[in-house]
Amino acid sequence: MRILITNDDGINAPGLEVLTEIATELAGPEGEVWTVAPAFEQSGVAHCISYTHPMLFAQLGPRRYAAEGSPADCVLAAIYDVFQGAKPDLVLSGVNRGNNSAENVLYSGTVGAAMEAALQGIPAIALSQFMGRETAALADPFECARQHGAEVIRKLLGRGTWTADDYRVFYNVNFPPVGAAATKGLKVAAQGFRRDADFTTEPHLSPSGKRFLWIQGGPQHSPTLPGTDAAVNLEGYISVTPMRADLTAHDLLTDLAKQLG
Repeated sequence: MRILITNDDGINAPGLEVLTEIATELAGPEGEVWTVAPAFEQSGVAHCISYTHPMLFAQLGPRRYAAEGSPADCVLAAIYDVFQGAKPDLVLSGVNRGNNSAENVLYSGTVGAAMEAALQGIPAIALSQFMGRETAALADPFECARQHGAEVIRKLLGRGTWTADDYRVFYNVNFPPVGAAATKGLKVAAQGFRRDADFTTEPHLSPSGKRFLWIQGGPQHSPTLPGTDAAVNLEGYISVTPMRADLTAHDLLTDLAKQLG
């Protein structure tokens, strides 16, 4: 198996090291793990691609590359430059430092990379480690993902639904903010919504008097509706959410057509 790994925290992020271990275990002695990741942190870029400017692309070592671009750029660079148009058997994105549950999905570069892989016809899984008080007290805050990641991916590869339609299914996995031993298991969950976690701006003045705005996120430990991703994460479960890039509100199509005549 040839596995491509990437992330949005950057080529030197500790979560990528965790994902390397997971992918190496999955690939086995006869497989290959290739890394193409952003040279710098790209959190919050979602499914952005560097359409209007080129990106510096460099090989750092055997099967290891860095791109001055987004996670989705890294997937494209891997397919069309590193692999010369061939496709890997699997794309894994992460392990993100922090959850990509609920509305965070829409901003996540980690999820954006998996989405791009799915659009390219490749099985893809995004993986994120929810952080909190319990993980902060651990010697390894990625302990849950490190110990349970390979097992979750094997279950998805063996028993998950992998479609071949235009907007292929990909998966978003979030590990709970607890230690590996305290993890209660796995739950399939819909994407939730935190009603008090809107992004906002906070102004700051530089020493020279220039005004800058920092983007600030809302509280991350507010539960979403029961049974949805962030809610089950906060209960100690690994959440698995099937996703598609199709943003159409299919439930409204028939009624809207009638209303508009």
